[in-house]
Amino acid sequence: MYIGDVQDIFFVNRRYEKEKIMAKKLKLKMIPLGGLNEIGKNITAFEIGGEILVVDCGMAFPEDGMFGVDCVIPDMTYLINNKDKVKGVVITHGHEDHIGSIAYLLRSVNVPVYGTRLACGLIEQKLKEHGILSVAKLNRVKAGDTAKIGKNISVEFIRVNHSISDAVGMAIKTPVGTVVHTGDFKIDCTPIEGNMIDLARFGELGKQGVLALMSDSTNVERAGYTMSERTVGETFETLFKGTRSRIFVATFASNVDRVQQVINAAVRNRRKVAVSGRSMVNIIDVASTLGYLKIPEGTMIPIEDVKKYQDHQLVIITTGSQGEPMSALTRMAFSDHKKVEIGKGDLVIISASPIPGNEKTVSNVINELYRKGAEVVHSALTEVHVSGHACREELKIIMGLVKPKYFVPVHGESRHLRRHAMLAEEMGIPRKNIFKLENGSVLEFTADSAKVTGNVQAGDLLVDGYGVGDVGNIVLRDRKHLAEDGIIMVVMAINGKTHKMSAEPEVITRGFIYMRDNEGLMEEMKRIVTIALQDTLISKNRDWNTIKYNVKNALGSYIYEGTHRKPMILPVIMDV
Repeated sequence: MYIGDVQDIFFVNRRYEKEKIMAKKLKLKMIPLGGLNEIGKNITAFEIGGEILVVDCGMAFPEDGMFGVDCVIPDMTYLINNKDKVKGVVITHGHEDHIGSIAYLLRSVNVPVYGTRLACGLIEQKLKEHGILSVAKLNRVKAGDTAKIGKNISVEFIRVNHSISDAVGMAIKTPVGTVVHTGDFKIDCTPIEGNMIDLARFGELGKQGVLALMSDSTNVERAGYTMSERTVGETFETLFKGTRSRIFVATFASNVDRVQQVINAAVRNRRKVAVSGRSMVNIIDVASTLGYLKIPEGTMIPIEDVKKYQDHQLVIITTGSQGEPMSALTRMAFSDHKKVEIGKGDLVIISASPIPGNEKTVSNVINELYRKGAEVVHSALTEVHVSGHACREELKIIMGLVKPKYFVPVHGESRHLRRHAMLAEEMGIPRKNIFKLENGSVLEFTADSAKVTGNVQAGDLLVDGYGVGDVGNIVLRDRKHLAEDGIIMVVMAINGKTHKMSAEPEVITRGFIYMRDNEGLMEEMKRIVTIALQDTLISKNRDWNTIKYNVKNALGSYIYEGTHRKPMILPVIMDV
C-alpha cells in the first residue's frame, strides 16, 4: 500500500467521523401543517440545519356549514414567516388534496417544485389560472430519480400505485437519518398505467436503515388487500354490453386510470365519448397531451353534439360523483344543465365512494336520478369503484419491508391514525416510538431519539373567490344565521339636529317571511320599531348606536315571542 493510499483512507475516515459528529448535533424537525385528523389539506415541513423541505401542498373541500366557501387551504404562516429557509416543494401525486394549495404558497414563497410529469402538468394549469406560471420553477422528475434540495436534504422518488398515474413515495435523506413517506398508495400488481409499486426499493431502504416511516392511513380499517383497478374495467365492460341506453359515468376528474377504462369500454362497444364538467375537461386535456390517456382518433365528441347520436352510441363522462351542488351530474339530474338532461331509460354509473360527510348529497342525487326514471349503478351494488389506498395487509407489507425505528401515521381522520398506530404496535414497533401527531406538532429527531418539542401555527384558511383567510368564524356564523333565519332591515329617517323622525320607519325582509302574505305582521313590526325609536329619541341617551341597539332588541323580542325565530336584524339610520 502506498503512502498516498494511506493518506486517502485517513482523510476519508476523518471526514466520516466529522460527519458523524455533525449528525449528532443536527436535529430534524417534522412539522405536519395539514392532513392529520382530517381528509385533505396534506402538507408537511421537514426542517434541518436552517433549511426547510415541504412535502405536498393540498386543499380540502368545504364542509356543509361553510356557506359560500370555495375551498379550504392549510395555514402556511410558518412557511411564509420562514420563507428564506424553504428550499423546495416535492409532490407525491396530482390529486387536489396534495396540490390544490400550491399556488397560494408560491405567491409568497417562490421556490422550486419537484413532481412527476402528470403532477407538474396539473400544477401548471393551477399556476396559469393564478397568473404565476411564468415565474414558477417546476422540475419534472420520475420514479428512481434523486433531487438534492439544499445542503442537508436529498429526496429519492419511489414508484407507488394509486388512483392516479405517476404517484410516488419518497425517501427523504438527511444527516440525521432517512424518513420514508409512502404518499397515497396501494399494491396493484396489474395497474392500468406503468408498473407495480417498487416494493424492492422499499425493502432495500429498510436494509440500509430507516429512521421513520410516514404511511397512508386512509384504509387501515379495511382488512385484506385493495382490489386492482382492472376489476372496475371488467365491470364497465359487462355494463356497457348489457344496455342500449345512454351511459353516464361520474367519477373523480383526477382518476385518469378510471377515465381510461371508460374510454376503452366505450371504444370496444362502438360508442362515442363526451365530457362534461370543467375539471374533467381540463384533466383529460392534460393527461392526453402528456400521453397518460390513450384516446383513439374519432372517439371524443363535444358535449354540444350528443343530440346528433342515438342513445346506444353515447357515453358521457361527468363530474359530480360526490353530489356537489354545482357539478355536472347534479345539474343534469335536477334539469339545470344547459346541454344535457338525464331522463327515463338512461344508465348512470357512479364510479366512486362517497367521501365521509358527502353521503347525504350523493344520496339526494341518486334519489333524483331514480325520480327521473334513470337506472343508477353505484359501489354499493356492484364493483364500479375500487379504492386507491392500501388496506391493512398492504400497510403491514410496507411496514415489514421498511422496518422503521419510528412510525408516524398520516393521511387520515383521528380514528384512522389511531388504528394505524395500533397496527404498527402489532408489527413490533414499540409504543414509545409511535407518534400520533396533530397539525402543527413539531416532532424532533436526533440520531438517537425522537420527541414532540412544541407546536407551530396551523389550521384552516377559507378561500372565498379572491379572498384568502378573510372569511372566519364570525363571518361563517353570520352566513349560517342568514341561511337559517333570514334578515330584517329596518331603515329609519331621523333629523340629526332636531332628533325627530323625518318619516315612518321602513321594514324590509329577505329569507324570513314573504312580505305580501304577511302584511299584518309587517305593520306590527313597523309599530314596534316606531315605539322603540320614539322612546329612545325623547331620552337623553340618543346617540346612533343606542338607537340601533334599542330598536334591534325591541323588534327581536317581539319576533321571537310571535314566531320563535331569530332573524338577523340590521338597523340603518339615515340623517335627513
